Amino acid sequence: MTEQDMQLIVKAAQDSIDHPGANARPLPKNESETQPLLIVFRHGESEDNLLKIFSGWRDVGLTPRGVQQAMALAELLKNKKIDVCITSPLRRTLDTAKYALKYHPHIKIETDQRIIERNYGDLMGTSKEELQMKNPELAAKYRRAYDFPPPNGESLEMVETRVTPFILELKERMLRDRINVAISCHGNSMRIIRRHFEKLTLLEMCILENPLGSDYAQYVIEKKKDLTYKYSSEYLKDLYNPKAPRSIIVPSTSN
Repeated sequence: MTEQDMQLIVKAAQDSIDHPGANARPLPKNESETQPLLIVFRHGESEDNLLKIFSGWRDVGLTPRGVQQAMALAELLKNKKIDVCITSPLRRTLDTAKYALKYHPHIKIETDQRIIERNYGDLMGTSKEELQMKNPELAAKYRRAYDFPPPNGESLEMVETRVTPFILELKERMLRDRINVAISCHGNSMRIIRRHFEKLTLLEMCILENPLGSDYAQYVIEKKKDLTYKYSSEYLKDLYNPKAPRSIIVPSTSN
């Protein structure tokens, strides 16, 4: 990582504290009348977002503003044909999906552990602002560097390790079953999804900010030969058992 890259990452980390969910990079909305469509959005403002706390796997609810964001998103999605919605097991994504898809009462809801938020380990439940003021560069590395995990937590690289096979399997399913799918996920799992479909560089992925519940990205799923991703690891095997049910118990929220 160059010094200039580090400066951009530190700035992005500070900006996300000052303006959570402020999105400077427009979300793509690709259309097709013949191919399946994938719609991706981040959950609305959560209680931890409001308090500027490292949330990770903590199972916190939406704020009133977060509910309003999801209800506004519903108006954008009301005329979309969506067959299935996939969320993480955490209720902020489940609740966002419930409000955002209120015009789709018969939609099938599934949960998948692989798109859960990044595990912030020992930082979960602590203040982002306090760490940013105390050590801006370290805070930025924990939050935005690709391969720098917080103590007992995950790096973005580790998140990519579990989200990528989810994407590849989902694309195959959508093409096979000819279905449109919505994903209600988290800021970091959405980073990985956007990197895959938008061909972002590592730096572009690390510094982008995904909007909280108020907008969506849309991708056309076409049959293409994907690049080979390295995701066979003991970490992935421990996190996800392909023989297990898709609905997985929510992780402990203790710090």
